[in-house]
Amino acid sequence: MCEWDDDKRAANIEKHGVDFSVARDFDWDTALTLEDDRQDYGEPRFVSIGFIGPRLHVLVWTTRSERLRVISLRKANAREVQRYAESI
Repeated sequence: MCEWDDDKRAANIEKHGVDFSVARDFDWDTALTLEDDRQDYGEPRFVSIGFIGPRLHVLVWTTRSERLRVISLRKANAREVQRYAESI
């Protein structure tokens, strides 16, 4: 279901302390998802705020060959937690 670039995964762990492999536990049922159209990425890109366990996370992703491709994954900051709370 999920795939990623291993170099990007290592960089994400270094920068955010979150391994892409936990994206498999992302709770899509309660997630807020928006398209990231701030620039042309060459493919549709999405930002989802949702739970992994008890903590809100921000998952940046796209689809490739019908698979979810993880671009970035980190814990949500206070502003993102507030945005999520206002959306439910």
